[in-house]
Amino acid sequence: MLNSIILIGRLVRDPELRYTSNGIPVSNFTLAVERNYTNRQGEREVDYIKIVTWRKLAENCAHHLGKGRLVAVEGSLQIRKRQSEKDGRTYINPEVIASNVRFLDWPSDGNDNNRSQNNDNDNNNVDSYEDSMPDIDDDEEFDVPF
Repeated sequence: MLNSIILIGRLVRDPELRYTSNGIPVSNFTLAVERNYTNRQGEREVDYIKIVTWRKLAENCAHHLGKGRLVAVEGSLQIRKRQSEKDGRTYINPEVIASNVRFLDWPSDGNDNNRSQNNDNDNNNVDSYEDSMPDIDDDEEFDVPF
């Protein structure tokens, strides 16, 4: 059987780096990926996909990526399930466990981690795309009840 996924998209916000109780680095970020087709209004819809990286890859992503950066992610799809204590519903949380992250653009301000400070040399299309991305604050937004 095969569980492989490749995505290209832009980071919705800066990666969040944490460490497990054993000291293993883990980084989380959300990737905005445009669909290959347009809707009836002629606009491309966007999917927001949670990405998880581990160890050295997590540290590299946290230190060198920021909001709006274009990346390619290779990995596998993982579905985490949890039961709500309030209403007894089962929620699934899809996420991609990345085995490789390729940086597809360069930071425009010379600082690897801060994409939000824009130069006059920035491409206006990239800026408007970044501004249109919502700030997703809580993992609860990714829960799908069943």
